[in-house]
Parts: sequence; structure tokens; C-alpha cells
Amino acid sequence: MKEVRTEPTGVRGVDLCHFPWIRDPRGGLTVGEFGKGFPFPPKRYFIVSGVPAGERRGVHAHKRCHQLLICAQGSCTALVDDGAERREFVLDNPSVGLYVRPMTWGTQHDYSGDGALLVFASDHYDEDDYIRDYGAFCDALRGPR
Repeated sequence: MKEVRTEPTGVRGVDLCHFPWIRDPRGGLTVGEFGKGFPFPPKRYFIVSGVPAGERRGVHAHKRCHQLLICAQGSCTALVDDGAERREFVLDNPSVGLYVRPMTWGTQHDYSGDGALLVFASDHYDEDDYIRDYGAFCDALRGPR
């Protein structure tokens, strides 16, 4: 099986992961194996779907949690921000994931009507891991004064 290929994005803490894509007359299949090329051992997953036009999801950073975002169906746009660089990525291929490390601001928007974003997380849900205010995120990046 082909290996996962990782591509830097120019935003600190964010990479694109290209998973194997296998096609034959029966259709396409993409695969990622936990513990073998996957960027971290996941403990949780969730799927975001049915997002109304104009709505945004995410809009936060994590202190410790790593995430891998894969649009399993349709498309959405993911904005990532490391406090110095900000970029947007259209996620529209189920064999491409956006790996977002801790202390990276993330927002998802412009979901297609059939968009389904699959997110793998390195940790169980913990509200204390979230930074939901962008100013507080920037302050945390600067560290104690």
C-alpha cells in the first residue's frame, strides 16, 4: 500500500496529508491506518454536516488537541491561523486531510449542501482545552509577560 504523503502549508502547525486513493471499476477508496502514517493516535471523531449557508463552525483553537479534518463528502473551506500566517484551504477530496496541531486557530465555512466534514481528534472532549476568543489565542501565543 502507498504511504501517506505530508505537505507543509506555510502555516506553522498545519500540514496537508495525502492518503492513498485506490480506484477501480467498482469506485474509489481512500484509506488511513492508525499507527501507520496517521499523524497521531485518535481518541475521538465527529462529523459536521447539514451546516446552513453562511454559518461557520470551529472558530477556536485547542491548547493540546491535534485534529485531522477530512471532507468525506461535498466540500468546505477551512481557515487556519498560527498568529502570524493565515490561509484557507478548500477541502473537497476525501483522500486529503488537513492536519491541525494545537495552538492553531481554525474555522470552517462555505459548506456545500452535501458537505460532511470528518474530524479525528487526539483527545477526548475537554472544554478546558478550547480557546474560543481570538484575542485570548493571540495572548496565549505571546506567552506570559
